[in-house]
Amino acid sequence: MEQKIEEATDVTDQIGFDTLDSIAQADRFNEWMFRTISADTKDEVLEIGSGIGNISGYYIENDFNISVSDMRSEYCDLLQKKYTGKGNFRNVYQIDIIDPDFDQKHKNLFGKFDSVFALNIIEHVDDDDLAIKNCYKLLKEGGCLVILVPAFMFLFNGFDEGLGHYRRYNRKSLDKLFNQNNLNIERSRYFNFAGVLGWWFSGNILKKKTIPSGQMKLYNSLVWIFKIVDFFTKRFIGLSVIVSGKK
Repeated sequence: MEQKIEEATDVTDQIGFDTLDSIAQADRFNEWMFRTISADTKDEVLEIGSGIGNISGYYIENDFNISVSDMRSEYCDLLQKKYTGKGNFRNVYQIDIIDPDFDQKHKNLFGKFDSVFALNIIEHVDDDDLAIKNCYKLLKEGGCLVILVPAFMFLFNGFDEGLGHYRRYNRKSLDKLFNQNNLNIERSRYFNFAGVLGWWFSGNILKKKTIPSGQMKLYNSLVWIFKIVDFFTKRFIGLSVIVSGKK
């Protein structure tokens, strides 16, 4: 399912938009990520930081009851136009997950969702503990939070700087965030081992600031192989780390 954004969009984060637009072309990769994340999500779902909807569209196609959100109004407008009236799409919310007035602005959403997920979001905020705390508030009792973030600080390079990343994680550091926020960890694993070399080479050797579209297309064509590799490596290493936990 390709999700190319055909028309120019006025955005406040051009590097972020260009990266999301490049990833949108990687339909096999996006579906793989969806299948991995959706195994831990059910019923009423909220996505934090939906961007242009690279993963949201798969939830809608697969009949999930999903609401989406982003801190940027231009992305919220895009998502509203893109998904209104489709499948079991619920709503769009403008949410800054570390907003100082989070409780006042979003109290009506507290305890509303069975599942909340955020993909490549909390590495963008200075206070990641607050981000997890606020995600927790949105969950029903027994609800599940799923977080995917970039893995391993030795991979931190120009890509991370261009995208505004504060840090990268490992299983131990992300598990710690869940534990200190009273979330019982269900699963903790790495994802996308094959992406490690491409990220390192393009960011450290070629000094790229955004993911080359040609590289993304090549990677997308080989996803079927990378899935097999991940089966054997997900406990040890990957470009991303994923943790899911229950309230």
